[in-house]
Amino acid sequence: MGLRIFFAHFLFVLAAWTLLIKYILPMVWAVLGGQDLTSLVWWDFWWVAHIWLGWSLLTRPGYLMTAVVIVSLLEIMIVIVKFALFLQSPDWTIWTMNWFVNKVFVLTCFVMLFWHSLVRPEMYRSASRSSS
Repeated sequence: MGLRIFFAHFLFVLAAWTLLIKYILPMVWAVLGGQDLTSLVWWDFWWVAHIWLGWSLLTRPGYLMTAVVIVSLLEIMIVIVKFALFLQSPDWTIWTMNWFVNKVFVLTCFVMLFWHSLVRPEMYRSASRSSS
């Protein structure tokens, strides 16, 4: 139970971090720089999936194992492709550095979550199934 709860909280932190670096800080920077409010926002709605998956890890619905595997594999593949594209010609700014570090943590989280779901699948069964 411990690592499943850890991953839920890790996902909540990742969602908050994503909101901060892709929405809040760019909006503040834009306002301070006299730009349109959303001109620097990095539109990304994976934070919604992270909150949903974190909630699912806490409540353990029947679809949890499927959700963990699908979301983990999607995130791993997406981040690897984004890294490959970015690292061909990196443009290091404060925004891309924040994005890169965030993606390192996203990749780490989902590799560990996927691995754990494979070695301890019983932790990802629904609460009603595991208590019967």
